[in-house]
Amino acid sequence: MQAKITISIFLGLILTAFFATGCGQAPKETPAIIPTETPLPTPTAIPTQELSPLAILVLPTNMDPDLSNQYQKIVYDLTQQTGMRFQLRNTLTEADLESSLKVVIALPPDFGIMTLAAAAPQTQFLAVNIPDIAAGGNVSVVAQNNRPDLIAFLAGYIGAMIIEDYHIGMLYPDGSPDAKNEFTAFQNGMVYYCGICNPWAGPFYDYPIPQAIPPEASPDQYGAYVNVLKVQSTVEYIYVHPDITSPELLEALSVNGAYFITTVTPERPLPGMVASIQPDIIQAIYSAWPNLLAGNGGLNVESPPQITNVDPNLLSPGRQLQAEEVLLKLLEGSIFTGIQ
Repeated sequence: MQAKITISIFLGLILTAFFATGCGQAPKETPAIIPTETPLPTPTAIPTQELSPLAILVLPTNMDPDLSNQYQKIVYDLTQQTGMRFQLRNTLTEADLESSLKVVIALPPDFGIMTLAAAAPQTQFLAVNIPDIAAGGNVSVVAQNNRPDLIAFLAGYIGAMIIEDYHIGMLYPDGSPDAKNEFTAFQNGMVYYCGICNPWAGPFYDYPIPQAIPPEASPDQYGAYVNVLKVQSTVEYIYVHPDITSPELLEALSVNGAYFITTVTPERPLPGMVASIQPDIIQAIYSAWPNLLAGNGGLNVESPPQITNVDPNLLSPGRQLQAEEVLLKLLEGSIFTGIQ
């Protein structure tokens, strides 16, 4: 029994000595970490995104809303088809001439197109019915139709089509060198519709009847000239020559109960106005667009006439279609106005 105690004491001493020796050792030193320089990545330039080409439409603030919407729609649609940006402005300055500006289409008044065109040679400008702007360089213009005889012929055709007995006439500026030819075209348009103009339809050989207005006539005298045709000559329908068309004359025609056709859009709807025959600016913009995109400037863009501002109670849709078919043949040259 004593031997077992002695052995236990001996083993205990050995273990105590072992742990005492371990605890007395000095802690090992952790090796120091020496920092190394890591090279920073070389910065790379982020390319800036280029703006897509821009087209600007410049319209006056007082334009008829329906007409303004038509212009906006056509130019917007054209830009979308070609991946361009579109902006609508009421004027344009040199500050707006960004490098991506490719096309400017502008209607009156003139905001200095020639000056801006010189400052932006990369941009094509299209001036629509802006006076005193000549085509050249990067400026193109929508030209008025140079066939007044064609318009007069169509006006005579429409008059004969809607007025019983063909009692139609024409107001023109006294002394106009072209009025005689245009009256002949007006007469030929009537004859084209009525053929031989049957004599039982009235004194057909007296119509159409012209009436000159002297240049010194004042607006308050216009009604008297209208009455010469309407009362004395029993004319019911009057074609107003473009050179004397004015709001006052159109008002006089309406007040005196005449039916009339003109080449302008009046400031407000007027009773008696059958229609107007005006340049088709929308078609002209369509025609000009490919050249504008291609950078081809200095062009005179033809604007074919169109029948617009129609009163369907005076010119029915069927008769309007018939007149438009005649207009198409006139433009094609298959109908001759009789004027060289």
